[in-house]
Amino acid sequence: LEVDVFSRRGTDPAAAFLHRLIEKHDVADTEFLVDAGGYLTALARHELSGQLDYQIRNHIEKWFQTVTMRIDRFHSFWRGSQTSAKQWLRRFRHHYNHERPNQALDGQTPAEQIQN
Repeated sequence: LEVDVFSRRGTDPAAAFLHRLIEKHDVADTEFLVDAGGYLTALARHELSGQLDYQIRNHIEKWFQTVTMRIDRFHSFWRGSQTSAKQWLRRFRHHYNHERPNQALDGQTPAEQIQN
């Protein structure tokens, strides 16, 4: 799981997100599951592969529901900057990837699942 905050949507923010992802991780053999929000074009800019598959995408949508629920709770009490929102999302990403057991992964965290 990787997440970031941008002030707008589209191909350029998607390309910026992917650029940072490429700098942090080896994604050469990764196939991305994306929505139509500029990501297919952004993936092509970085010579990465991706697909728009609405059946598989249900897992991603479920995850987005979880993130949206958490952000709604956070936003109800938060009055801060984009920087503080990014810091909160980094903490959430770490919690989700390394600390939170996932039912779909038989109680493992995503990090444990990838390492095994």
